[in-house]
Amino acid sequence: MKRAIVLVGHGGVPKDYPHDLVRKLKQLEAQRRAAGKPMSPEEQELDQKIRRWPRTPKTDPYKEGLESLAAQLRPLLKRERLAIAYNEFCAPTLDEAVEELIKEGTWDITVVSSMFTAGGSHAEIEIPETVDKLKHTHPNATIRYAWPIDQHLVAGMLATHLKQFHHRKA
Repeated sequence: MKRAIVLVGHGGVPKDYPHDLVRKLKQLEAQRRAAGKPMSPEEQELDQKIRRWPRTPKTDPYKEGLESLAAQLRPLLKRERLAIAYNEFCAPTLDEAVEELIKEGTWDITVVSSMFTAGGSHAEIEIPETVDKLKHTHPNATIRYAWPIDQHLVAGMLATHLKQFHHRKA
């Protein structure tokens, strides 16, 4: 059975994207969440527009950063295929990434977030909701969310990272 990992990042707003459209999208999102309703056609249209906006490393350094992290992670994985997804503002969505993997014949998928700390709505609410929906849509697939992130491992990584700065002058 083919296995895959989906690395989910937050997603960033491209620097050249119209600010008024971002404000409108966030306003519609807040109204939808408060009402507990599905996306309106207007919100869906704005969401797709920002996700499909043309990007370069200069206009979207976040996307470039997540792709760089994925490039570093890829060789550390055994035989798992690595896909990238974004929680908001960028494509592909987690839904789209998983659908593509399943279309390729991958039925064992682990989702992991690049957002490591507890308490965030993306990592603790939105991603698990999407994973649950995908499990329901694809009951023959194994789709798991690697959460919560072990804070001991994150602390160790940060401590190792900080050691390189102890001997530098500010």
